[in-house]
Amino acid sequence: MAVSGFVLSEMFREHVTAQFDAELKGHADELAALVQISRNGSPYLQRRLSDPRFQPSGSGYYWQIERERGGLARSSSLADASLPISGPKPSRDELRQSFIEGPTGEVRLLERTVTPAGSADALRISIGADQRLLDDVLSHFNRTLTLSLGVIALGLIAAAFLQVSFGLRPLGKVRGALAAVRAGRAARLPEDSPSEVRPLVQDLNALIDANAEMIRRARTQAGNLAHALKTPLAILADEGERLRALGRAEAHTILTQCERMRRQIDYQMARARAAALRSTPGAVAEVVGALAPILSAMRRLHGPRGVQYELLASPPASAAVEAQDLSEMLANLLDNAGKWAASRVEVSIDRPRPTVLRITIDDDGPGLAPEAWEVVFDIGERLDEHAPGTGLGLAIVRDLVTLYGGRAWLEEAPLGGLRAVLEVPAAPDERT
Repeated sequence: MAVSGFVLSEMFREHVTAQFDAELKGHADELAALVQISRNGSPYLQRRLSDPRFQPSGSGYYWQIERERGGLARSSSLADASLPISGPKPSRDELRQSFIEGPTGEVRLLERTVTPAGSADALRISIGADQRLLDDVLSHFNRTLTLSLGVIALGLIAAAFLQVSFGLRPLGKVRGALAAVRAGRAARLPEDSPSEVRPLVQDLNALIDANAEMIRRARTQAGNLAHALKTPLAILADEGERLRALGRAEAHTILTQCERMRRQIDYQMARARAAALRSTPGAVAEVVGALAPILSAMRRLHGPRGVQYELLASPPASAAVEAQDLSEMLANLLDNAGKWAASRVEVSIDRPRPTVLRITIDDDGPGLAPEAWEVVFDIGERLDEHAPGTGLGLAIVRDLVTLYGGRAWLEEAPLGGLRAVLEVPAAPDERT
């Protein structure tokens, strides 16, 4: 628009200037045809010029005729003034253009030399108009041009915006469908998409299906491998128990190594499952819904010892975590809290940041020394060998939450015991 405006302005300036000069040339020709020399040698016009703008004083249109041997005639618009003509007169065939300072500003001047019929005297004809008259026309045109191009530019911007908005609307729908898949509200993209994006939707659905099938096969193979390992491991453990019953010394070594192998299999299976599910789009778990059956089971398991589980008032919240993995992490933390609690375990949920969900589990047990808060997350680490368990619970929790991009740590609880904090990614909001 700016370049077009500049080009149009220049073209109009050249056109108007040429027209302005052509008009002055026409007036000069008329002036040359009307001029005569009186008996006393003074130049005069047979009649007035046809253009009335040369009549009013200070109109900006002027003419002047000089006789070489004396004598002067001028337009009434000059009043008592005269045009300050200097320099040699033009040749007979020359039309000279120049700028001089006139009564009301700079004057665009044309000069020529003529000899009236029946006279031998050469006359210098000067005719001109104020440059401001031309500048006013150009200024008015430029203002109109700028306004017009501005309106056109706004119209084009609006049209481009509408075109882009309507043109990209199918992609916006695909984006919304992908968000629904990511949030777990849909398994695939809708096939009834516009023809412009249907190949993209089909390719994305094929990719989602292939990814899901690959994960399903990987989990099946991992389960088969675990089963294939656990069966001979169970046979070895049974043989170790038989040898221990016979009082054989090597039984302890066999049983110890079998227990270590079982821990590693359980740990690596949990880790492989989480790694596979984390790659699946749409992994979402409702936290309160996942907690309900776990809390019920924990009340039955630890209730006989007088341990009470309480879920503090919490708003509905969803985590971007596969439900089975979230249940496993919560079950390990709640079971660990129930083992050491004296009488009470409290669970609370909050959202410190829009993308983070925090689950806090407090107990009123004996607690744990700060230097041990990180040690207990190591694989198979147990600070009390007399307490039931394998030492894998907290290690699995730490590894699972890390795979999902979250965190897990321990700190002192307000109840006097130990607080376990689990931070997991929050599920995307439906409006996102």
